Amino acid sequence: MECKVAKNATESEALWKVRRLVSPSLRDVNPDKFNEDIVVPRSKVPDVIRHIEKIQQKYDIPIVNFGHAGDGNIHVNVMIDKTVPGMEEKAHQAIGEVFQAALDLNGTMSGEHGVGLAKQPYIHLELKGAQLAAMQAIKKALDPNNILNPGKMFPVKS
Repeated sequence: MECKVAKNATESEALWKVRRLVSPSLRDVNPDKFNEDIVVPRSKVPDVIRHIEKIQQKYDIPIVNFGHAGDGNIHVNVMIDKTVPGMEEKAHQAIGEVFQAALDLNGTMSGEHGVGLAKQPYIHLELKGAQLAAMQAIKKALDPNNILNPGKMFPVKS
């Protein structure tokens, strides 16, 4: 393992260039990806990576991780081919287990990406009834007509 620290702007740009190329290069692994982000305490980063490795093996799906190890934010990229029957369903199961692994290590299921539509099906893993009710009450107080991102974090009730 090696740690590189840029000594000047040219070296810094070279490091950033590599970082910017990581995500686009994942298409070489599989054509489709689910890009998630989790956060764990920095001391737990090795543990969560080991958990993710086990999840990858269990579902036989490539999972590529990178991110901000210095603050515990890991970008978890579940790489699949949606044309393969059953692959997308396995990916969703794997994602739920990745989120649970982060939570089990005193982390959270979102660092930068927020909840939105993609993580909405998993929000119950982290937030329980009273927490969700409080958040929904705040949303209702600030947006009584539900015009600001309706259904984005909380399911729309019919």
